[in-house]
Order: sequence, then structure tokens, then C-alpha cells
Amino acid sequence: MTSTTAFDAQKTILSPEYRADVVRRLTQGAEYDLIVVGGGVTGCGVALDAITRGLKVLLVEGQDLAFGTSRWSSKLAHGGLRYLATGNVGIARRSAVERGLLMETIAPHLTRALPQVVAMDGFSPQKFIPRLGFIAGDILRMAARTSSTTLPRSRTISSSQVKKLCPAAADSTKFGFVNYDGQLIDDARLVTALARTFAGYGGDVLTHAKASIKPGREQGKKVVSVELSPEIPLGSTSGENTPGEPLQVRAAGVINATGVWAGQLEKDVTVTPSRGTHLVVDAEKLGNPTGALTVAVPGSSSRFCFILPVQLGRCYIGITDDSAEFSDVPQAPESDIRWILDVINAGLQTSLTEDDVLGAFAGLRPLVQVKAPKSDSTSTADLSREHLILHRDGVVTVTGGKLTEYRLMAQQTVDEALRDKEISSSLDAQAGPCVTKQVSLVGASADRSPRAAGQINLAHSVTRALPASLVNRYGAEAANVLAACTLPDGSEKVADLDITRAEFAYAVSHEGALTVGDILDRRTRIGLVAADRAAAEETAREVLSAAGLLS
Repeated sequence: MTSTTAFDAQKTILSPEYRADVVRRLTQGAEYDLIVVGGGVTGCGVALDAITRGLKVLLVEGQDLAFGTSRWSSKLAHGGLRYLATGNVGIARRSAVERGLLMETIAPHLTRALPQVVAMDGFSPQKFIPRLGFIAGDILRMAARTSSTTLPRSRTISSSQVKKLCPAAADSTKFGFVNYDGQLIDDARLVTALARTFAGYGGDVLTHAKASIKPGREQGKKVVSVELSPEIPLGSTSGENTPGEPLQVRAAGVINATGVWAGQLEKDVTVTPSRGTHLVVDAEKLGNPTGALTVAVPGSSSRFCFILPVQLGRCYIGITDDSAEFSDVPQAPESDIRWILDVINAGLQTSLTEDDVLGAFAGLRPLVQVKAPKSDSTSTADLSREHLILHRDGVVTVTGGKLTEYRLMAQQTVDEALRDKEISSSLDAQAGPCVTKQVSLVGASADRSPRAAGQINLAHSVTRALPASLVNRYGAEAANVLAACTLPDGSEKVADLDITRAEFAYAVSHEGALTVGDILDRRTRIGLVAADRAAAEETAREVLSAAGLLS
């Protein structure tokens, strides 16, 4: 089954000129079938699902793509093993299916099989419980029809194999168990690829534009008020709108995909935020691991901390699961940092200290409270990871859930919108069926992406000579990143990191970056380490100035 809308590679270029053109059309009264509010993984997934069904869609984000929860995950495409351990078979099965789609069809260039290692220091029946769990994970993988080439089978490994994958494992290790799960090169890169693919099918993307939904309907349409950020130059536009004056945009229906902040648009929704904190350390401090070391949280059979090898020569260590207050940019408290270090040091050869922590980040996950927690409990670990979809007066709200299930959540959300008579009766076109199981994202390799076209569809022979890190972040687009760069010395590294000046330029010319934060904190993850951010800021400003985005 194919999309009802043709894909155009040139439309994936989210340049400043592209944004100015979207603003121009909005000022001239452009109307839509759906307006999706929220530029995280769920909102971008909903927008892509809707556009590939043949609907006309606008995606609006108050800040930047992946500004909120979607950039603060563990960067894992979970197969649901954790939820199987707690009896949530439905979530586990769905996660395994969606993980397979993500790794084999949707974004094979942004994912890899990550060996997850549990080190054992002795023999006892209880110590083999993780092995039984990993066998259950193998069954989940097979039930999801994910190839063992994509995700190898779990196995028992020797102490030397444990140390090879995770050099920092304790010297007392006798043997270990290894299980394979999916890992994203970066969660924010997935969101960017979703948004650009959506644009490639004809969707309109508008970031740094705050939206509010007007009550009722006007002439059969919902009205969304869109206020552009005054910090972003409008560029060349035409129409009667002036900077700072809200645009009134009409659509048959609105999707509220603002995650933790869903209650700000839909008053009937109450979301409980859970804070997940990660530490950033130099991978060399841990022996440059290639596998993730899994350490059980004392007193819990289903909670773990992980040492996760990631890009830029770093490791992320986490994660916490605690109640939190709402914040646009949550901070990692000292108590979380100390707790993570205490837990993870139990599985290390040498102890990490706070001096080894280069940076820390915390994200708020939207948890749906299916039933009221016990009055004497303040833990968010018992709240549901299920997602919630509801609609009222032409607005469909989706919140909760997990990153791995974004595609399924999007499909169910658009299905719900199309069942709403107020929305379906006002559509300008009849929607087709969901096709996102077969839609590969921008940058997917040519041999895995039958729909990729033009300059996006570059053969492996072209990218093979390029740095592996560049191909990991951009897939088949890697050669374009260097070729499109108009800056001098585009291949030079920024801040002595494994990121080039050309990637900064590409973030602005092709990926919708409009501010220093967009470049450093989301298109790249340089901003996670304060010293790196300071060293790279001048290059970011140079790129923005060249694009006319800085005065």
C-alpha cells in the first residue's frame, strides 16, 4: 500500500525561505484539514500519518522541533522487556512491533542494535532471572517478526566478553547475559527526520510559533491563533500580517500533541509529569564501551540504571523516575545525580564521582493516571505508560505513551480524528488508510527505502568513503551535508568534537534551525556539555548570521 500523496525530496528543505513562504501563505488565508500543535515525536508522527493519507496539514510548534520531552529520552527504541516484567504484556508486544518497524523500515539509518549487558559475579538460581527475562525478550522479537539479523538473539557470555563490551564492569564478574535492543543515534534527529519527511509529502511546518485554540467553530472550521516569535526574522513575506500580530488559521480539526503540556490546550486533561535524569560522562572514563551495562536498582525487580554509549565520545547514565514540577527546560537536581552514581557504581570496576559528570539533563515524561494512586504514595513509577486519546469539539488530544510507540499513537490519533463527525464533515478531501508502516524517513538508505528519490536517495557507495559518524547521523543524505555547505572549511570540526561546520550550516539550510539553541541543543547535542556549548557558539552565530537570522 502506498501513500495517497506524492513525495518530493526538494520540499524536505526546511530553510528560512521555506518558513517565510509558510508564513506568507498563512497571511493569505490558507486553510487545512488538520492543524497539529506540538513538534515533538508524537506531533510530527501525527502530521506525517495525516499527510500521507491525503489530508492538508499544518504542524505548529511553539519553540523548536523536539524542544520538550522528545530530546530528553534514553535514546532507546525499547522492545518492551521492562513492561513484560511488570505484567504490561500489551505495551511490551506493541513496543516490540514498533521497534521492528523503526529499525527495519522507517529509520534504519538512525537506529542500531545495542548489546545490553548484565554482569554476574556468581552463581545462584536467583541470578538467572535476567536470563529468563531476555529469553522472553527473544520471544517478543520473534512475535514481532523482527529479523535476528536486525536484533541478534540473547545469550550468555564469558567474563572476558563482558569486559570487551563494557570495560568498566567489575573485576569480580564471572559471566554475563547480553540482550539486544534498539538504540537511536539521537531522539531529536528522529523528530527532525519525521518533520522533514512530512514536509516532503506537502505538509507545512512552522516552528517558534505559539498556538492557542479558539472555542467553538466558525463557518464549520476550528480556528487556531498562531503568534510568531518576535525573535525570528520573518524574511520575505507578503500579505497584511505584521510581526507580533497573531495569525488566524482555520482547519476542520485540531490535534493537541503537546505532551506534558497537553492540559494547557485541553482543560479536561490532567497529566502527571515524571522526571527522568541522565548524566553525561566521557566514554574514555568507562573504557569506551560498545555495549550498555545494566545495573539493577536495589530493592526493585523492574527498575534499572544503564550506562549507554552514545555519539560524540560520550556515555549517558540514567535513569531516574520521580515526580516533578512542570518546566519548559527541566533541571537535573543534585539528589538525582548522587542517586544515579550510587546505583551505577555498584556495577563498576572503579567508582565515578561528581567530578566525572560533564553534564546532566532531565526530561518530563507525560504519564496518564488510569486510576488514582494510593493516598500514601507519591511515586510516578506506578502510573500508566499507556497513551491517552480523547476528543471534544473538534480537538483531539493525545498524550502519554512511549517514544517507541509514536507511530502507533499517531495512527490511532488520526483514526480518532476521522471518526469525529465535526472533523470528518469539514474535510476538504477524503482521507485514505494509514500507510506509515511502509514510509521510510528522509535519509533512509537507498536499498531499504523504495520511495526515496532525487538527492535524498544516495547509494551506499557514495557514503562509504565519508566518516561513519556523519553517515550515522544523516544516512543517505550524508554527502549532501558536505555538498550543500557554503561556509569556508565546511569539513572542519567544531569545538574539537566529531561534528563539522557543514552540519551546523545544514541545520539552518535544510533542518529548520533558526536559533543558536536550535543548532547546539537539538540538531546537534553539543549543548549537553556547557564547555562544549561555549566553544561552539561562535560557529553557530556565524551560520545564523550568514542566513540572515541574526541582526
